[in-house]
Amino acid sequence: MAINPFCEIAVEEAIRLKEAGHASEVVVVSIGDAACQEQLRGALALGADRAIHIDISALDLATADSPLALEPLAVAKLLKAVIEQESPQLVLLASRPLIVIIIRSHKCCQP
Repeated sequence: MAINPFCEIAVEEAIRLKEAGHASEVVVVSIGDAACQEQLRGALALGADRAIHIDISALDLATADSPLALEPLAVAKLLKAVIEQESPQLVLLASRPLIVIIIRSHKCCQP
């Protein structure tokens, strides 16, 4: 599974912010099974600095309809934990399975 177009656009925009000096680090986050790692590798190939994969295949958070589809509240709680740990200045939301692009910088979003 290659990186989807919506995620690619979000990653490219984050890279542009970094290249313009508005960000010091671009971190991509994917929530899903092992297949999501290909999405993360694609984001790293585009220029992301780090990737975080939250593997849900062993977690008991899936819905009855799909064993790998999380309830929205579970996704929100997982993302909240990552965002609190990373302390970003800006978070871009893309599309599943690559969901979050975290931008860290001391300059980003300063007046």
